Amino acid sequence: MTEHVPREPLLEVETVLPILDRISIFGGLNESQLFKIFQRLKLVHYADGEEIFHAGDAASYIYIVQTGKVRLVFDNGVQLIPKAELEAGACFGETSVIGIQPHSASAVAVGRCDLLVLSGETLNEFYDIDLNLFSMLILNIARESCRRLYITNHQLMEYLHRHPQDAAADTEGY
Repeated sequence: MTEHVPREPLLEVETVLPILDRISIFGGLNESQLFKIFQRLKLVHYADGEEIFHAGDAASYIYIVQTGKVRLVFDNGVQLIPKAELEAGACFGETSVIGIQPHSASAVAVGRCDLLVLSGETLNEFYDIDLNLFSMLILNIARESCRRLYITNHQLMEYLHRHPQDAAADTEGY
């Protein structure tokens, strides 16, 4: 995989701000704060089937699907297991960035895909330039992570209900 380094600045605020306004991690932000984010976003392009990142890679960016689709997959060593298919306006990678954790799944472009990216470095810079914006972003990312964890817990419970023999007795690390 060749890493795409986002370099292309965004020029069309009219097309990007409405996307940002719909994304949960930007909820509650005013227009001025959204514009600060817009100014720091970069655009990166991926071809169909191209890997955006691989499970286990260090997290560097928060990704927003501008056009196209992205498939998130787990690789258990035998097969790829689909986790989600994300469309325009979806955001991913943010939990790994703030958790300083490697990506838990791989991300692959489905068709040509344009992504808006915000680096983890830039996210941290908001701490110095706009503490309120930084705080809102971190709170919103934490809320989104909790929503996803809630869904994952329900999926796990459904699986364990159908396969009780797979329940682990080891709960260390919780």
